[in-house]
Amino acid sequence: MKNRKNMLWRLCCAGVIGLSILCFTPLVIPAGQYQPLLLGLPRSLWAGMLIAFAILALAVAGTFVHPGMNDVNANQDKQP
Repeated sequence: MKNRKNMLWRLCCAGVIGLSILCFTPLVIPAGQYQPLLLGLPRSLWAGMLIAFAILALAVAGTFVHPGMNDVNANQDKQP
């Protein structure tokens, strides 16, 4: 179980790093272009919002799979 949490934690970290790098590529920020528009907003704005929501989801998932989470809970149970 501990090994699985470590792997999931590393995947969350790698996902955040990958999304952060993706944010500055031409896939999200086209050079000198704000078209096509989707619901009146540029594609780069939509991509940025999707990336932000994905990073938020990875952060929430990371709180559940953090390797030290069980150690903190075990220590709180032992205190009088």
